[in-house]
Amino acid sequence: MSSQRQRGTAAGGYIRLNKYLAGAGICSRREADRLMEEGQVTVDDVPAEPGMMVTGREKIKVGDRIVRGTDRKVVVAFYKPVGVTTTAHDPHAAVTLDEVFKYPFRLTYAGRLDRDSEGLLLMTNDGDLIEAMMRGANGHEKEYVVRTRSRISDEQLHRMEKGIWLKDLEAKTRPCRIDRLGEYTFRIILTQGLNRQIRRMCRAVGADIKSLKRVRVLNVTLKGLKPGMQREITGDELQGLYQAAGLQQH
Repeated sequence: MSSQRQRGTAAGGYIRLNKYLAGAGICSRREADRLMEEGQVTVDDVPAEPGMMVTGREKIKVGDRIVRGTDRKVVVAFYKPVGVTTTAHDPHAAVTLDEVFKYPFRLTYAGRLDRDSEGLLLMTNDGDLIEAMMRGANGHEKEYVVRTRSRISDEQLHRMEKGIWLKDLEAKTRPCRIDRLGEYTFRIILTQGLNRQIRRMCRAVGADIKSLKRVRVLNVTLKGLKPGMQREITGDELQGLYQAAGLQQH
């Protein structure tokens, strides 16, 4: 393996391997580095290292899968049904995302939903968009509709809205916007993405969630979609998404 690849210094025709994998829609750059550290990525049958540079002409594999890049950047809105695990492969999952979401080439999700939740997933092969969407500091809005098993009080909603300490994560949630929709339902708009955040917030105030649906990410909504359906984001909607994410559209 050349010292140029090992050093990870930029040169004509070379690109960082983590960026290449993200651009091919495999995963985020951070996840790509993790996969390399775990020995799951090879370049010309040699284990890859974080920081490595490639041209894309090499035989690049993640696990047993050969990775091929694509020039066309695609974003698809997918309505994930309840019961689907948002991973490509999980031996313990009854149904995985790969089984219900189909596209001519590989797309990956920009922000997952847990198995018991439903709603909007943005699927893309644009690694820069995935990176921007996953970076919590960017404060991108995600909107959810939540139904609880028993009546939720104004005091409980207010406690969550102003920010609440989550003991198991040792973190305090950012202030968020909550609108009551009914005795058992409310709309919540988050600008961060802690693990199972809304479920943890509700549990912290003594509420039990019956259903949770993500209805919007930035400017993209579930409009026109039913569970299991998808639509490609194009035109002004796509341009608005990139602008909201702080990126230039490819």
